[in-house]
Parts: sequence; C-alpha cells; structure tokens
Amino acid sequence: MSNSETFDVHVRFADLGLPAPLLLALEAKGYQHPTKIQSALLPVALSGRDCLGQAKTGTGKTAAFSLPMLARLPSDAPFSGLVLVPTRELAIQVSKEIHEFARHSGHAVVAVYGGNSVNAQATKLKKGPAIIVGTPGRVMDMHERGLLPYNQVKMAVLDEVDRMLDIGFRDDIRRILGSMKQHPQTIFVSATISPEIEKLARSYMRDAEKIVSTEKSLTVSQVDQSYLTVEHWEKRRLLHHLLTHETPELTVVFCRTKRTVDEVAAYLQKKGIDAHPIHGDMYQNARDKVMAKLRSGELPVLIASDLAARGLDVDDISHVINYDIPEDPEVYVHRIGRTARAGRRGIAWTLVCPDQGELLTSIEMLTNVEIPRKEYADFVAGPVPGEVAARRDLEAKRKDELAVTRNRYETQTPATNAADPTKYPGGVVPSGLPPKRLGGRVATRRR
Repeated sequence: MSNSETFDVHVRFADLGLPAPLLLALEAKGYQHPTKIQSALLPVALSGRDCLGQAKTGTGKTAAFSLPMLARLPSDAPFSGLVLVPTRELAIQVSKEIHEFARHSGHAVVAVYGGNSVNAQATKLKKGPAIIVGTPGRVMDMHERGLLPYNQVKMAVLDEVDRMLDIGFRDDIRRILGSMKQHPQTIFVSATISPEIEKLARSYMRDAEKIVSTEKSLTVSQVDQSYLTVEHWEKRRLLHHLLTHETPELTVVFCRTKRTVDEVAAYLQKKGIDAHPIHGDMYQNARDKVMAKLRSGELPVLIASDLAARGLDVDDISHVINYDIPEDPEVYVHRIGRTARAGRRGIAWTLVCPDQGELLTSIEMLTNVEIPRKEYADFVAGPVPGEVAARRDLEAKRKDELAVTRNRYETQTPATNAADPTKYPGGVVPSGLPPKRLGGRVATRRR
C-alpha cells in the first residue's frame, strides 16, 4: 500500500493551523503528513463546528479529535473537554495519547473508568484537569458526586460510537449530553455511522458536518498477515506449535469468549509456556498486574478477550494470533493493530476452521488485502475425536435416510398405491368422500 492511500501527502500538519506546541509534539512522534480523516476533520473541528467523522479502524481518529481539542481549549480551563469511550482500556489508551500530544501545551488529562479506585480518580479530579477521558458509567458517577461538572464542558467527543451503542450505552449518552445546556462543540467519531448513530448525534448537534473517509487502514499496511487452516479440535495444538516453532518476542492471542481465554491459558501453562489470561471478569487489580508484567517484558504470551485488550498500548508486541477468527471484520483490524507499533512491522496469524471461509473473505474485503495461507509440513493432525466421528456418522446417516424417504404428499403411482385387503374392506382404497352423507342435526342442550 502506498502512503497516498492512507495519508494526505500533499498536506503537512503545519498547514492545518495547529499551534506550535502541538506541532512540536507531532514532530517528536515522527508525524509529518496527516491521514486523510485527520486532514478532512481537523479544519472543521478547529473552526468550532460540530462534526461526525467516519473512518476505518487504524486511520488515526484519536489524533483527529484530540488535536483540535488541545488547540481550542485553554490549558487552565478546568473540565472544558470531555471524551467518552466504551471501555476502560480505551480510556487509558486515549488519555495517554492525548497526554503525549499535550506534552508542550500544559493540558492536564485524567482518565476515569470503572474497576479502579474512585478515591484515586477523585483526587485527580479535584485538581481541575482540562480534559477528562472516561467511560459513561464512571463519568456519571463522578458527576453525581459533584466532582465532574458538565456545565464547564466546551468540547464533547464520543469515540467509537458504534461500540458504545453495541455495549448498551445509548441511555447514558443521552443522559450526559442532555445535561449540557450550554451546547458544547460536539464531535462523534466511529468506524461506521448507521442511521441510528447519525440520528442520535444530530439530536445534540447544530449544523453538523459529516465527514466520511474511505482511506485504507494504516494498521493493515504495516502488518504481515497470514492464515492457517485447522479443525476446531486441533486449534490448541496448532497454537502451541506456532509458539514453539516460531520466535515471537511478545505475543497476544485473541479469543472470542472469556471461557476460551481461561482454557487456552491453562492449556499453554501445562505445556510449559508462560501465558497469562486477561478478560472482563477479572478484578481490575489482577488485570493491572498482568498489564504491568506485559509492559515490563516479563510476560511473553497474553491470552485476551477483545474488550479486555481494547486500548492495549504496548509497543513491543511482535505477533498477534487470532485463535478465534472474529465475526466482525472491524474487530480483526482492532486486533492486528496491537502490533506494528512505533514504526515497526508486525505479524498476524489467524486460525481458520473449514466452516469459516466466509469470515476470512469478509476480512479480506474490508482490508482490501488477499491474506496468504501459511502451512507447517511438520504439524501432523491427530485422530478425529470420538464424539466428533460419532456426530459425523449420525449426520451422514440422517442424510441417507432423508434421501430415501418419500414425501407423504407426493402423487402416488398405481404400483405404489396397490390395495391392501388387510387394511381396507374389500381391498378398496377410498379415493374421496362418500356420495351421500348424513344430513341430520345433532341434538344439543341449546334451545
């Protein structure tokens, strides 16, 4: 993929009207040209207009809304910026990224989210930070405690709105935005903008501009992707084979359910691999310990659910393995975006079962990339499990029975409609109603 497919190579950040402190921060991060969604959304947001921004995952939407926020809001204006996100992990990631952009502007940024100490977050809020990034539940909690006033918000951003609606934050969003009688500048950003999202957004916006970017994901261009075909019952063995026959430095393995996360982690641990699970049912302090080990390089393999890994901001992840191929192609892009950080290339492997070809095709269509197949000649598949073989035999038997079973409504031929004297008087099969029927009335108690 060429840079022109993702970046607006004819524009530099300096051309967009950003103040010098932000340009210094962008230069330190190695940013030169904005992505296409950034190039389109930044001027609109900097002008103070409400806007909806739609772009694929991995195209830099966080910078697209955070840079205008830092440019327009004074650093000494408490609670003037509010960013709502769907998960605690994303709250941590977005607040960290805004903090990096604000390294020369002096804006204080605080993340508030569930599962962490209310008192610790309350202490930070009492200092009056300029920008708050939080999940709807904890934001409302802090507001009810009198620690997070809505009436001072000048800019409100909703990030990953499609995910927030999926998770069920619709009423919370209405409650928070509906409480802001001052009508702050409002920005919605999302990978998809359904009619429902647009209707919700415009109910809180004035003269909003909708910006739709069709650029390709920057993530996809930096990751070497491949898939491996495998039967469902062989997935754990193949995963173990991958981890022991390749040389991944730091690997994140994505599973679809929390139960699978725990089962895969336990299996690998029995095989001598230092793998740790992380998912939403774990206590926050346990998740924080796992993340600390991951960031310090002490944990080589992380087994994660999608929500728990949203916002994973570790630069040294070399490999991502999709143990379960996701049903939503956007989730796939989120997952592989955990690698290829800090200018490095990343590697993503996906385990695909024989009945999941359509899911792989939908991912290829979204990313506009043909994902090559990876094979291991030395991986020998084991025998089919007994219960699987029995189920297959039963299904085959049922198909055979269906193939020879006659439709009971099918027109019968004389050969198959022969009279049976043991069943019908005189051996004559009735072919219709009798010519004469009793026409009398049945006596009832009615008068």
